[in-house]
Amino acid sequence: MTLVRVALSAAVLITLAGCGGTRPGGPSVLAPYDIGPVPRDAVRDGGTLRLAAGEFRTQWNYWHLGGPNLDAVTVLRATLPWLFRADATGTVHPNPDYLARVRVARTRPRQVVVYDIAPKARWSDGTPIGYRDFQALWRATRGKNPAFSIATSTGYDRIRSVERGTGERQVVVTFARPFGEWPELFSPLYPAKTIGTPERWDHAWLNRLPVTAGPFRLERIDRTAQTVSVVRDPAWWGNRAKLDRIVFRYLARDAMPGALLGGEIDGFDAGPDAAAYARLQGTSGVVVRRAAGPDFTQLTFNGAGPILSAPEVRRAVAMAIDRPTVARSALHGLPGRPEVMNDHVYVDTQRGYQDNAGRAGAYDPAEARRLLDRAGWTPAGEARRKNGRSLTLRFVFPESATTSRQSGELIQAMLRRVGVRLLLHPVPDGDFFDRYLLPGAFDIAPFTWHGTPYPISNLESVYARPRGGAVQQNLARIGSAGLDRRLAQAVGELDPVRARHAANAADRMIWDETHSLPLYQRPQIVPVRSSLANWGAFGLSDPTWTDIGFRR
Repeated sequence: MTLVRVALSAAVLITLAGCGGTRPGGPSVLAPYDIGPVPRDAVRDGGTLRLAAGEFRTQWNYWHLGGPNLDAVTVLRATLPWLFRADATGTVHPNPDYLARVRVARTRPRQVVVYDIAPKARWSDGTPIGYRDFQALWRATRGKNPAFSIATSTGYDRIRSVERGTGERQVVVTFARPFGEWPELFSPLYPAKTIGTPERWDHAWLNRLPVTAGPFRLERIDRTAQTVSVVRDPAWWGNRAKLDRIVFRYLARDAMPGALLGGEIDGFDAGPDAAAYARLQGTSGVVVRRAAGPDFTQLTFNGAGPILSAPEVRRAVAMAIDRPTVARSALHGLPGRPEVMNDHVYVDTQRGYQDNAGRAGAYDPAEARRLLDRAGWTPAGEARRKNGRSLTLRFVFPESATTSRQSGELIQAMLRRVGVRLLLHPVPDGDFFDRYLLPGAFDIAPFTWHGTPYPISNLESVYARPRGGAVQQNLARIGSAGLDRRLAQAVGELDPVRARHAANAADRMIWDETHSLPLYQRPQIVPVRSSLANWGAFGLSDPTWTDIGFRR
């Protein structure tokens, strides 16, 4: 399963360099993106694009704690305002469909950003997009009202005020503390009237998209057929979308290749599925688009559980796992070189990546045994014991995720050698997040974080200490006061070089806590109908929905 880190990056300019290219000797030999690009004029008007999806959650409020996963965010990118857009290099630019102008008005004594909203930008109910929409999102996400269940407060908690400028369409944002990654705030934007109270925050976007403001609008969410369909919005003020309609259809992962070959869908993200890659590569009428993606697969440890709450036990488990072997197995048969990830912040193809793992990332089963001995877990057959409890852990994963199952079987054998019993617990795909990850009903969970061109500011959401019941995206429920200070330093740094230095210092602390265990950077493998244009493996870039379609 792929989750989205609600994430931004450290830079002060409106145009941000997100990807530094593959570093010398790095593992990727893939292009930064591969979408079959053609000019708009070469794309025919009309048609329906059918895309497979692995799971749809019920909550379509992006900023909600139970909000969308990657598949649902794909829908939101076609239907809601995203104020900035990343190009093929991962460089971010203002989106002229929504912003006539945006600028940093000053940085001292306080950072002030002024947004001028595009004159034609409006919600699908006819209401102009205005400063009240920005204001409502800030008030909900700044973290001061616990009644709002939020995925992250990062960035919003640094804002002092959001006010009307010279008119309803000018927004003046004043920061109490510096925030380098300000360009990605307020994306996606929601109408104030749908998020202004905790009740609306929780329920207005539950199983529905009540209002849109994009080149497409919602046609239907069909829970029975497990499809979401959007259609071209005739009220859209930007370039007219080439497609008439897009249908996103839930399919089990192992059913997607057959659906593409059978003409039922036009494309899907194969993830690290080597069998799908081998089956479809070279098939007539199908092209497999490949890129060095920003995604990385990792193991999250539940630090709130009775066993893994002990840091020495988490470290022992991590050191008993042979990560290179897991990576080679998971990525066997896929393009690129399988190497482990040693950084929680950056993927290997991003500027700033460095090996921060130290001893915590080493494969050392002998040291793992010593750590368990010191923690009071004594050998007792298959699983060690302490105070009458068996050293047994639950490895929870989506039932259709064959790669997770294979990795789990490898890890199960590795942990058995140090006296840890690992139970593989497959669960329905649609339950994995809401019923297991979010409530903490797991000990170890494998999933993929989907990165963005902005690798820094999400760190607080994922790695800062949970406050009361507000875990945000820290599904491990692990953190410390010292790490919180480091994270705040990285997020608030306006200079990109100093920000990267601070982020890597924080990452060394994350490794020391054994919050989670990075495994490997996952290549993006996207098989599509060969006639499909401007869609595929996007890497760090964002799709231009108005240009996607089928070649003439």
